[in-house]
Amino acid sequence: MSKVEIIDTVDEVSETKSEPTNLTTWQKIVRFLEVEHDDDLTTSQRYLYNHDLRPVEAERRQWSWYNYVFFWIADSFNINTWMIAATGVQQGMNWWQTWLSVWLGYLLCGIFVSMNARVGVVNHISFPISVRASFGIFFGLWPVINRVVMSCVWYAVQAMVAGPCVGLMLRSIFGQNLDKTMHNGISNPNLTTFQFLSFFLFWLFSLPFLYFSPHKIRHLFTVKAYVAPVAGVGFLIWTLVKCNGVGPIIHEKSKLEGTALAWAFVESTMNALANFATLISNAPDFSRFADKPTFAMKYVVQTVSIPLCFSITSLIGILVSSASTQLYGETYWSPLEVLGRFLDNYSAGNRAGVFLISFAFAIAQLGTNISANSLSFGTDVTAVLPQFVNIRRGSYICALLALIVQPWNLLSSSSKFTTYLSAYSVFLSSIIGVICCDYYYVRRGYLKLTHLYSTTAPEEPSQMSYYMYNKLGLNWRALVAYICGILPNIVGFVGATSGSDKVPIGAIEVYRFNYFLGFFVAGLIYAGLCYLSPIEGTPNVKPFEKAWCEEIPDVEDFEMELQGRLTQGVETGSVASSTGAKKDGFA
Repeated sequence: MSKVEIIDTVDEVSETKSEPTNLTTWQKIVRFLEVEHDDDLTTSQRYLYNHDLRPVEAERRQWSWYNYVFFWIADSFNINTWMIAATGVQQGMNWWQTWLSVWLGYLLCGIFVSMNARVGVVNHISFPISVRASFGIFFGLWPVINRVVMSCVWYAVQAMVAGPCVGLMLRSIFGQNLDKTMHNGISNPNLTTFQFLSFFLFWLFSLPFLYFSPHKIRHLFTVKAYVAPVAGVGFLIWTLVKCNGVGPIIHEKSKLEGTALAWAFVESTMNALANFATLISNAPDFSRFADKPTFAMKYVVQTVSIPLCFSITSLIGILVSSASTQLYGETYWSPLEVLGRFLDNYSAGNRAGVFLISFAFAIAQLGTNISANSLSFGTDVTAVLPQFVNIRRGSYICALLALIVQPWNLLSSSSKFTTYLSAYSVFLSSIIGVICCDYYYVRRGYLKLTHLYSTTAPEEPSQMSYYMYNKLGLNWRALVAYICGILPNIVGFVGATSGSDKVPIGAIEVYRFNYFLGFFVAGLIYAGLCYLSPIEGTPNVKPFEKAWCEEIPDVEDFEMELQGRLTQGVETGSVASSTGAKKDGFA
């Protein structure tokens, strides 16, 4: 039996099947817009499956452990991470207390990423596919849409944040006061011509990088992993040399004691989780490209790399900000603001240094925007319309929407905008709580991959897919658990986003643990509901019985298996007979 031909992207497929000759004009238009044509799939399968959604075959699984290390090194060196320590210091903690909270926060991020990434490492599937197992074939679109919206907004915001990098490069070349002397032809109070030019240039030069498929874009992260840290360390040394020391903040004592210090520490720790919530949710989108499902790939790489890389970057941010206080009498929490002040002395050396460091920061921001936003958007939106959208098309749609979103208005219209984005982790934590409980506890690692891509069982079309649950494709247990995970945080969420002082102090203190609360409440409720109302297609094990039913699937001929023409590696001329979950020891 010949293997299915491996391709980089569906856009490059040349059709070998004869095209129907009796198509109407509308049918021809639809066929032209489709990313692929597979008439062997059922109608429902074509709306649940395409090449970018399929389990990743061996040829595309090219990410080794060091690629993931490079990925997290690259992702950590971005402007937001530089400023993450600002919250703790501004609240009154000293530098080492803040840094310790950052270490703890990102260690927790690494643990959560590892937990959610395992399903991708073992089963080679992405987030929008894995979520179908717990939420249902169709209701699984709700978590996906949540992630799509967040990816789009964050892509726009991150591009706007990166705009000043380009602005500094332009000022280094064309004039110290270019931002002030350039004619402003935009009447919007939140935007100037210079700011829009800087944003648009970053947006424009990002477009070519959206073309590359996920298993190839790893090379960008490798380049960024070399360039960005060197630039960051170089910037730190340059700043410390200028001020002959690390500045006053390093020597300051904590302004907080007792309960106030404890709550500030908790809030600083949870800020790391809140800012990482979107990456935690779509961890399988990248882990599915792992070349080997080893223990290190499942747990060690993420758990070690994330806190190490992000904490070092945060420390550099603390030291540079501290030095800026001594240099300019004002604490700058953005590295770009410090770089801008370096141009006060418009010498050739300063201009060259600012240009190179700004260029490195732009690359850093580009890598972060692709890894956390455009690829996530492309992967997730593919699950919404798989017949017409693949990852590449989705990435370009995300870039187009970034202009429509008008991030300059979002960032300027409310000082609470970033609070809204971070607070959204309340909803994502409930989703992850349900997913992890379903995979680790309810299913004990067992998934029937073909059932994730079809409303009926491919081996027996008269039976419903395990993950349909009902005619609506909705797992009511996941819906109830998801809502229960949100409810304890909802009052504190309203207080955080509205700034109201009428919210009870107890609700605010509960909300400070929002990610943990949402994750564990949703997970526990889901486990209880699955015990009271067992799910078909799950192992026959007792609640506290030690059992692990995970299997590493062979997905090389997945299309044939999905079509019901392949059963346990044997090609059949007709649809195979049902093997059934009960026959394999499943309920």
